[in-house]
Amino acid sequence: MESKHLLRQKILELVSAYHVKAFAQAPFVAGQAPVPVSGRVFDARELVSLTEAVLDFWLTSGRFADDFERGLEAVTGVRHAVLCNSGSSANLLAVSALCSPVLGERRLVPGDEVITVAAGFPTTVAPIIQNGLVPVFIDIDSETLNVRPDLVEAAVGPRTRAVVIAHTLGNPFDFDAVAKVAERHRLWLIEDACDALGATSRGRAVGSLGELATLSFYPAHHITTGEGGAVLTNDGQLKRVVESLRDWGRDCWCAPGKDNTCGRRFNWQLGSLPPGYDHKYTYSHLGYNLKMTDLQAAVGIAQLDKLPGFITARRRNWQRLAEGLHPLEEYLVMQRATPNSEPSWFGFAITVAPAAPFTRAELIAYLDARRIATRLLFGGNLLRQPAFGGVTHRVAGELLATDTVMERTLWLGVFPGLTSEMLDFVVDSVYDFVHRRQGR
Repeated sequence: MESKHLLRQKILELVSAYHVKAFAQAPFVAGQAPVPVSGRVFDARELVSLTEAVLDFWLTSGRFADDFERGLEAVTGVRHAVLCNSGSSANLLAVSALCSPVLGERRLVPGDEVITVAAGFPTTVAPIIQNGLVPVFIDIDSETLNVRPDLVEAAVGPRTRAVVIAHTLGNPFDFDAVAKVAERHRLWLIEDACDALGATSRGRAVGSLGELATLSFYPAHHITTGEGGAVLTNDGQLKRVVESLRDWGRDCWCAPGKDNTCGRRFNWQLGSLPPGYDHKYTYSHLGYNLKMTDLQAAVGIAQLDKLPGFITARRRNWQRLAEGLHPLEEYLVMQRATPNSEPSWFGFAITVAPAAPFTRAELIAYLDARRIATRLLFGGNLLRQPAFGGVTHRVAGELLATDTVMERTLWLGVFPGLTSEMLDFVVDSVYDFVHRRQGR
């Protein structure tokens, strides 16, 4: 009889061999094979790590989740990383944490205002509304596609209490300028860094700059766990609140499968509960169950080792497109990096100029016919989206650049799975399209 340890080793070796057979890359054939905007990039290590978690059969958060959290803390330089089941859930947890009673006078209450941009992703803004807060929408910079700090300052009103903003397509917003406004008016600042893992602003990692930050590990993102996300913070109190909200709202901080970490499980008296009520079933927040499983975290651990190479590849691919399409700047306006930043690019954004002899829709249709995928800049102007109709909000100033993004902007992929042949085909295809339109 073979020992379970030998059997486990054989299983992992077979899984590694299976990867070679099952996931071999087919050669790229221009015009026939797809050029996606995003996708998972992995090797046998992810499959082996995932199988390790399967063989443990610990189906909730456990040792892999603990290791993944520690890895994220090391990569981002924050004190606390709290895993959850998606980047959208991370945004919900971060905004909800600022509404916790434990924050006292700094707690956000229904009717308080939160400044954000209208050109963004819906679940950056949805948690503001879901918590009874009022989003204040401002415009973006037309070159960086990020928030304009002067507009943040101009948007502050008597009930403004927080700022929630994303780093657009991996391009950091001018954090120092926004932070100065937040500090001057005593505003909370949340970074949505879901699209920007690995980017830096003045040498500091995004995700480590605001009171709270969020990450996403959906397959389109810099690393993937399939579904998954995290909340980052340097504040121990906020970390406790986020964990409570993620874990049903309970007051207890014991990990799954652990009991009596505090040493006084039956000696608490909170609220109007009877003295000694089980701390494991005492709830201090109106929470959710948004945990990440060990199976997801096991994939994340293997992906995290590849992150430096992934970031390098994204920057290289972005630069290849920028240099290749630069001669077309008369018709295609390309996103600029924010000064004093080092983006970790999520995509390559271009805006069709007003004088161009073609529309965005025509360019997208041409690329789609060549199996080159594109995306719009998420929700465009969120206030024009059906879900946001009738939502209580305030608009500070005009949304001219936002509307331009809605009408004229698209982005191309730069993820590490794209080869030089694919990128050259993209550049050649855009050139071919523009030249055809110039001559019509």
